[in-house]
Amino acid sequence: MKIIPVTKRTPQLIKQLTVVWENAVRNTHSFLTETDIQYFKNSMPDILTQIPNLIIAVNEQQLPIGFMGIDGSEIAMLFIDQKYRGQGVGKRLIQFGIKNYQADRLTVNEQNPQAVGFYEHIGFVAYQRHETDDQGKPFPVLKMKLNIRN
Repeated sequence: MKIIPVTKRTPQLIKQLTVVWENAVRNTHSFLTETDIQYFKNSMPDILTQIPNLIIAVNEQQLPIGFMGIDGSEIAMLFIDQKYRGQGVGKRLIQFGIKNYQADRLTVNEQNPQAVGFYEHIGFVAYQRHETDDQGKPFPVLKMKLNIRN
């Protein structure tokens, strides 16, 4: 596996990352309805094109298996293909973001306890809770920051 900052966001790459996103969401975001998934899926190409820093993890065949978006010092998104979860892909992406982008904050869906636990394991702590997500949808989110003592 390699971690690669994306310099060229081709339509093919955006499509591949949208597939990774959908696979990850369908396996980790059980609180979303099909309508919710389609709403967010339709937004993904624009989001992936506009996020300031896009970092991907690729397998031996150079195919994307996960990705992270960073805006300033905030990890705005992290999605790992279901087949690669639990193999250190997310941890390596986060470590790359911390080291190379000074990423020390993130927002996570409270209804995704696996993700909350993962971020806590890495060293993030919740400091704020909101009843709605960034789009105003009724999905509670936790704002987390890196605990500098770790």
